[in-house]
Amino acid sequence: MSTIRDVAALANVSAATVSRVLNHDTKYKMTEETIERVWKAVAELGYKAPTSSQDQMRYVHRPEIVSQNTHKFGCILNVQGGKYNDPYYLSILSGFEEAVMKKGYEISFIRTNQELENPKVLYSTFQNPVSGVIIMNTLEDATFTYLKNQTPYIVGIDTDHTDIDNIAYDHYGAAFMAIQHLMDRGYKRIGFIGGFAENMKTSRRYNGYYSALHCFGLEYNPEWVLASNWDEEHCESVIRQAYEKKVLPDAYFVASDLMAIGVLRTLFDLGVKVPDQVAVIGLSNIEISKYSNPPLSTISLPIHDMGRVAARTLFDRIEGDDTPAKVVTLSAEVLRRSST
Repeated sequence: MSTIRDVAALANVSAATVSRVLNHDTKYKMTEETIERVWKAVAELGYKAPTSSQDQMRYVHRPEIVSQNTHKFGCILNVQGGKYNDPYYLSILSGFEEAVMKKGYEISFIRTNQELENPKVLYSTFQNPVSGVIIMNTLEDATFTYLKNQTPYIVGIDTDHTDIDNIAYDHYGAAFMAIQHLMDRGYKRIGFIGGFAENMKTSRRYNGYYSALHCFGLEYNPEWVLASNWDEEHCESVIRQAYEKKVLPDAYFVASDLMAIGVLRTLFDLGVKVPDQVAVIGLSNIEISKYSNPPLSTISLPIHDMGRVAARTLFDRIEGDDTPAKVVTLSAEVLRRSST
């Protein structure tokens, strides 16, 4: 178990300086660089301050262990923009919150992956103990290691962490399903919008799209593949560029409903008729997708259920389930509306 001297050595400061940082003592001036080094060392070592009344220095008090009947949980959102702007992750959070409250438990904190990149925020978040945490994206190694040291149970929502339970859907199969739907509707020249250009070929959704084209004998054109960068404005920009270059396909599979709605809006502004000139199908079935213009066809995912299943998985672990880490894969289905 790490000691204050270990933190001091790693941060290259004195133990007294570590104490002052942990206790937010502003009596003595310290540079921001020194404070950041201390918090990084605390996070890296998983340090917890002592609680004995005999300690010679006053540290941050370590909270009491959570009692069996007052379980508290945390949630780490995956966001690209504002904390509560992405309806996909908010729907998962809603399902999780519903299940937690139904059991009479509490959600202690909601953080984002970006917030936890700050060591001070990471450390303070776990000053009060929690029985478990759900994480909605793959975390940096140091952050994930720190989480495992602070809480007994972690459940991921479609993460790459193989040593924890994960609740997921079949990305490859969902993309394949979308292309098959478009083909069945008579579209032959089908494009893909999603992800980042630098890792497009490792994307499971892109690979499902690519494989479906080959399976059904459909044409592949790299100019029909657009990186969205998971940003609506960027997505709208690349659609405008494709329109100006006259390389729009007959249909797009967009790897997120939120991005797909941006595509619909841009095509409308350009005077491109959907679905007569270009069809669009999204992925996830967020609530607002049925109110887009036209209503968005999508591959419907059980988003709300993902949160509820994540909660139940945490409850099972708390109640003694010690089986190896598992992946619970939920099913998807085509939901046709007016955009295809």
